[in-house]
Formats: sequence, C-alpha cells, structure tokens
Amino acid sequence: MSEMPGRVAVRFVVNGRPVEREVEGRQSLADCLRDGLSLTGTHLGCEQGVCGACNVLVDGQVVRSCLMLAAQAEGCQVTTVEGIGEGDRRLNPLQQAFLDNHGLQCGFCTPGMLIAATALLKENPHPSREEVTAAISGVVCRCTGYTDIVDSILAAADAMAR
Repeated sequence: MSEMPGRVAVRFVVNGRPVEREVEGRQSLADCLRDGLSLTGTHLGCEQGVCGACNVLVDGQVVRSCLMLAAQAEGCQVTTVEGIGEGDRRLNPLQQAFLDNHGLQCGFCTPGMLIAATALLKENPHPSREEVTAAISGVVCRCTGYTDIVDSILAAADAMAR
C-alpha cells in the first residue's frame, strides 16, 4: 500500500488570480478554497459528493470540490461562486435573476446551483425547462422545491440573450 504524500506544492488559477499553495496531500479542493483561500462561498454539505453544495468549475467543468484533491488542481483554472460576478461586487445576470425570482431561500445550495447554471448557460444559452432541471439535478435544495430556481435560470437566459 502506498503512503499518501505529506505536503504538496500546487499552482493553479482561482477566479482569475494565480495561486501557489502548499497543501496536505489529502486536502480537498473545497477545504483549500474555504480554509486556505477564504473563499467560503463554496459550501460543504455532505462531503461525499452527493449534495452539490461544493460545486466549482475546474477548466469550465462542474466539479464536486469535496471529492477533488487540491493537488489535482495543479495547472487548472478554478472558478468559485465568488468568481462568477461582474467585478466590483456587481451581480451578473444569473445572480440578479436568482434575486429577482426568489431562486434562493436559506442560500445553502445557491453557490452550487449558480455554478451548475453558469456551466449550463455557457454551453447552452437557450435551455428548455427540462434542460435546466437536468443541469441542476445534482444539487440538493431542501427549501425551494426548485421551481423558483428553474424560473431564475430561465429568466437569466432570457436576460443574457437581449
């Protein structure tokens, strides 16, 4: 049986900013983002990859950051919920649509939902209701019943098309 490495140097880009860290070989990307970089928008729910609260984009793909080791992010572009806004604390159309259409209640799933929706809208700017539902199906929400979340994503798609 091989031993887990102790500390590992890792270089990656987070929300457009180069990062160089020394991490424990077994540290998750979620813990590195939250504890090491103070990017606490990435929420930890189940820590088993089931709930989707810890979704981030890694090289444009939705990833459960609780299941990915920080060391695996070497050379990658990572986007957290803090990185999807439009700078200067302005909301992007997706974030604004969540606000305008009551797409959040307690807010715990919201970062994971926003990340999943960001990836969807980049790949498919005009999704159907069914496509939105499928795209967010991996994120558990216990408050909203998903209807307002789906409506928010569709509203964002409409706003972004204008």
